[in-house]
Amino acid sequence: MAGSNGSATGDLKSQFLKVYSVLKSELLEDPAFEFTDDARQWVDRMLDYNVPGGKLNRGLSVIDSYKLLKEGQDLSEDEIFLASVLGWCIEWLQAYFLVLDDIMDNSHTRRGQPCWFRVEKVGLIAANDGVLLRNHIPRILKKHFRGNPYYVDLLELFNEVEFQTASGQMLDLITTLDGEKDLAKYKLAVHRRIVQYKTAYYSFYIPVACALLMAGENLDDHVLVKNVLIEMGVYFQVQDDFLDCFGAPEVIGKIGTDIEDFKCSWLVVQALDRVNEDQKKILYENYGKVDPDCVAKIKALYDELDLQAVFEEYESTSHKKLISSIEEHPSKAVQAVLKSFLGKIYKRQK
Repeated sequence: MAGSNGSATGDLKSQFLKVYSVLKSELLEDPAFEFTDDARQWVDRMLDYNVPGGKLNRGLSVIDSYKLLKEGQDLSEDEIFLASVLGWCIEWLQAYFLVLDDIMDNSHTRRGQPCWFRVEKVGLIAANDGVLLRNHIPRILKKHFRGNPYYVDLLELFNEVEFQTASGQMLDLITTLDGEKDLAKYKLAVHRRIVQYKTAYYSFYIPVACALLMAGENLDDHVLVKNVLIEMGVYFQVQDDFLDCFGAPEVIGKIGTDIEDFKCSWLVVQALDRVNEDQKKILYENYGKVDPDCVAKIKALYDELDLQAVFEEYESTSHKKLISSIEEHPSKAVQAVLKSFLGKIYKRQK
């Protein structure tokens, strides 16, 4: 059995990428549409640009989680393949959201390259590409899971999580509406609700839920698991907010714009709780402005308020809480899944 060394991980990733190629070929030969050469080339390039380029954490987590749930039993090639297919469905979901999010946020880079809509000749065709990415998911599920007892559960899971994510995105967008910029409404509860819906369900809950369904479990029996994963998702997003401001762009692969975008970031919520009147004035006058001087003033204020220390304190408290919630779970296999997830994100740098 390969250990957790680099080569084993690399191997897992290369196996996983082979499944992507299979799925892509199937989609490019989908009998429901008569592809022209141009159309096939477009989708091929669009998929390669948007689907496999990330860290693939969400997708690989399905396989990891399924292995842990099966407690060391040898998995058949078919099981590994199906777990990989579900992993890719999550990566497709992620790609769909990111393509559309980048248009909405008017972003410039994603995963160290230009956003898809900024690529020459793509532009707003990217909106339809997002819709296509979304529609690939049920096609993949139908091809590979139609005969499985949990097929309907899978479809419902993806639909539910997509609805939660889109609703979270809406909340994020209406909270940061131009012309209604009011920092006073930025509270921890607002931040938490946005994060829970916009990020936690699709990044943390769905990979484990897929593995549980494959292992023959009923998701209704796993509310505790869902709650722990949602907490983990909130913790992950707080890290993300922190890295957006304090992380090195060359490490995190993107240039943070939360301050310019007037985002309800964990940092600004913490700052609002700690400012005196003068500092509050600086915050209100400079937050949400594209001018680099304004951004610099906000970052200086964050340093003055020692938000890095506040974050480190939050990080350690959250970690302890998560560990104790996980250890309440009756199943050791489920505990192992949750701890493995937590291990991947605790004290991450990107």
